[in-house]
Amino acid sequence: MGSVAAIGVAVVFLTPCLLPAQEKGAVVEEIVARVNNEIITLSDYKQAEQLLEGEVTHDCQGCPPDKIQTEFNDQKKDVLRGLIDNALLLEHAKDLGISVEVEVIKQLDSVRKDNNLGSMEELQKAVESQGIAWEDYKTQIRNRLMTQEVISREVGGRMNFGNDEIKAYYDAHKEEFNLPEEVLLSDLFLSTDGKTPEEAAAVRQKAEDLHGRLVKGDDFAQLATRYSEDNAASQGGNLGPFKRGELSKQIEDVVFALAKGDVTDVIQVKTGFEIFKVTNHFEAGVQPLEKVSEPIQNKLYEQKMEPAMRSYLAELREESYVMVKPGYTDTAAITGAGVIQEVAPTPDTPGKKKEKKKMTLPKVNS
Repeated sequence: MGSVAAIGVAVVFLTPCLLPAQEKGAVVEEIVARVNNEIITLSDYKQAEQLLEGEVTHDCQGCPPDKIQTEFNDQKKDVLRGLIDNALLLEHAKDLGISVEVEVIKQLDSVRKDNNLGSMEELQKAVESQGIAWEDYKTQIRNRLMTQEVISREVGGRMNFGNDEIKAYYDAHKEEFNLPEEVLLSDLFLSTDGKTPEEAAAVRQKAEDLHGRLVKGDDFAQLATRYSEDNAASQGGNLGPFKRGELSKQIEDVVFALAKGDVTDVIQVKTGFEIFKVTNHFEAGVQPLEKVSEPIQNKLYEQKMEPAMRSYLAELREESYVMVKPGYTDTAAITGAGVIQEVAPTPDTPGKKKEKKKMTLPKVNS
């Protein structure tokens, strides 16, 4: 079985709390903040701090303890902000009617496979062995996926990069794109593993027949998807980029001599027969814009995501009731944000029927 530690979810997401009935006057849980009708408890806050400390320690492996502590203290001030942000995003996901149940099942199955567990029941036992309730674990995954979907729709979906912006970045950072020679390859592989000499000869003939079809103009990706016997088959044979020195000498000498769109002859390798297609060939030097357009878009996305997220979360705060208990700091609080007021409980009047009231919170001034 794989490391059960990999099962843990790294981020805490708030969920509605159902608290058991308590005796009058008993302290159930300290409330640190309220986000509309949701609460952030001291337990939530402490758990987030513990997770942050673990992340800082992991990200700064080998660092002296004082450096780790300094980094933790620097990020600690934003712990409550992060919890409030998550609560706002989760609530908005519910407002948008986002459902991620299919994705939750896929995520659980992925975790199960990563930990070499045979069934979902085994995964549940592994999770519970860490002291995590199974339903809580699924809720954390569900909440994470819901907030990711909100961010994708409401923030990432609004960020579009025009050709002029992409070219301007390219012109200003050409040194980043001064790269060595590279080929993009696809392959069609037929295995001879465990086959007799006669069976291997039949495999070679099949490879030659497929090569003949490619020469006549058949689509490489379609044939690879249908006939190839390696992991790249599901991607139409796409293997990705390779630089000199990353392939065997036998294959490198052949593919680097070809131009974009060329197909190799059938090549016998240790475990079978293989045909390669050079889907693109880039010479050494500053790469053309067409090659690096996607990486540039990713860089622009990363640059703009943080300010775009803070702007979007500020909008959500303007539309919400966010109140924080004195002694705690929300580093993204807007002007006029509410403060939790603690009041003594009012005893019921004997014989008086209690009125059912909907909890309302004072509106936060903009």
